[in-house]
Amino acid sequence: MIGLALPDVEAVTRYDGSPVLRLGGCFMAGLATHRSAEANTLVVRVGFDDRELLLEDAPDIYYVTDYYQAYPLVLARLSQVDRDALSDLLSVSWHLTAAKAGARGRSRRQDKSSTMAARHGTGRR
Repeated sequence: MIGLALPDVEAVTRYDGSPVLRLGGCFMAGLATHRSAEANTLVVRVGFDDRELLLEDAPDIYYVTDYYQAYPLVLARLSQVDRDALSDLLSVSWHLTAAKAGARGRSRRQDKSSTMAARHGTGRR
């Protein structure tokens, strides 16, 4: 699979049995399972600006439903997207997800160090 060729990406199964790709514990892409999505659709993390460009440039491939509108995601019709476009899409998603996963990791480390400082009375005053 194209997504698994990217660094540190893992394939996992969601609670409903659908496959997803994760990076650093964060969702990157997976099969769309919401009833508003067409069959054989991939849902992929992208920025809102990138999503708008994709929707304008290739509406036969990319779309979004009301359910997904509020999230930085785009839906891709797997029957319409070619391998190169899918590779590019997943690469963009990887970069965005890596930034989110990195921020999440930094936040957790800061929370742990703050908790440790508070326990040991070494916090800033």
